[in-house]
Amino acid sequence: MKRYMSLDIGDRTVGIAVSDLLGLTAQGVETIRRGELEDDLNRLDELIAQYEVDELVSGYPKNMNGTEGERCQIVKDFMAEVTKRHPDLPVHFWDERLSTVAATRSLIEADVSRKKRRKVIDKMAAVFILQGWLDSLH
Repeated sequence: MKRYMSLDIGDRTVGIAVSDLLGLTAQGVETIRRGELEDDLNRLDELIAQYEVDELVSGYPKNMNGTEGERCQIVKDFMAEVTKRHPDLPVHFWDERLSTVAATRSLIEADVSRKKRRKVIDKMAAVFILQGWLDSLH
């Protein structure tokens, strides 16, 4: 059994989700408010240890036409820093083009207020990223 963790990496936040031990479902964990890179990575280290993570899945924000832009490089750079600290953890990149749209839609359907949506959207996007990746495995 493996535990997977996904990251939705943004300029201001990093949304975090983890899988159940069977690798079937994704649950939102938290949203890390971005500060100093070292602080962000330290919090991520704590979560990786707490959830005993075996593999990482990072959202990969391609442009709608499928090309890689500046956002993709930011994600690659962040994940390179994570890999330096956790060289034993495989990293998978998952196309996240519609994850934030899907997360927003599901929160609106659940009648979550705009203010509350802003607080949980990145965590929800991480759930959609991880669930999409998990579904592709089965």
